[in-house]
Amino acid sequence: MYAQMVTSEASNEDPEKLAAFQARIDAGEKIEPKDWMPEGYRKTLIRQIGQHAHSEIVGQLPEGNWITRAPTLERKAILLAKVQDEAGHGLYLYCAAETLGVSRDELTEALLAGKMKYSSIFNYPTLNWADIGAVGWLVDGAAIMNQVPLQRTSFGPYSRAMIRICKEESFHQRQGYDIMMKMAQGTPEQKAMAQDALNRFWYPSLMMFGPSDRDSVHSAQSMAWKIKINTNDELRQKFVDQTVPQAEYLGLTIPDPDLKWNEEKGGYDFSEPDWSEFFEVIKGNGPCNAERMEARQKAWDDGAWFRDGLMAHAKKRAAARVAAE
Repeated sequence: MYAQMVTSEASNEDPEKLAAFQARIDAGEKIEPKDWMPEGYRKTLIRQIGQHAHSEIVGQLPEGNWITRAPTLERKAILLAKVQDEAGHGLYLYCAAETLGVSRDELTEALLAGKMKYSSIFNYPTLNWADIGAVGWLVDGAAIMNQVPLQRTSFGPYSRAMIRICKEESFHQRQGYDIMMKMAQGTPEQKAMAQDALNRFWYPSLMMFGPSDRDSVHSAQSMAWKIKINTNDELRQKFVDQTVPQAEYLGLTIPDPDLKWNEEKGGYDFSEPDWSEFFEVIKGNGPCNAERMEARQKAWDDGAWFRDGLMAHAKKRAAARVAAE
């Protein structure tokens, strides 16, 4: 089925090239930027890597506003390092996308024009310090579940970027869990804050894996090309199975009355998120969509002078080289 989808999506391209390309994918080879690739493969990668890069950059915003309000100097330093890591992840990913012939300026302009998206989770507010713990534990935990398989993705630059990103995300997840542990073991009020943060971030975290496989328009093709390794539902199940025991250890309760262990499948049965909420957030109607986009637009506008200066300098150096020749 997957091979048929590859052919149908790129029916105007050389069938022999398509077959040879798919054979390389099936053999587990890495595709490099100068290799021939179907246009659909390139576009899918730009969409996925671009969305991933935007998510890392926008993902700094919910946590960045807590740097000055962290409860201790140590927590402040840790959070500052975490937010800095996210900026670096965005840069790695923009660089990977640039090898496909699209500039990071073009990607940012597409985001600001509403033509590209970022992860829906970052449109939810961080209301208190426990939310920073929930973001690290749940959001970065879901990100790791999504991203570890991407170390085996078929596009070389993306695969290699994910190696360092996953190592750093593992630190971020532990940082968040440590915050939740301190809150859960603290005063009754602190434990209540931790439970409230879990209640609010649980279902948005499940949404991070994308729609159910039956509703996903990209999964089958992406898996055929090994841009994606696991289905949305597989990853969501693994996340739930991993996270429930962690919540139990903290003495917190997953906010799902239908959650129960299923011995037959060796995993938990759980309630699906409200997908109508997910699609509303994706459309721009989430709690913080406007705020996030305003922040990105402001950063873009405020940095115009610097980008212009860099371009002028580059043109000047290029002209000097031409004159010297």
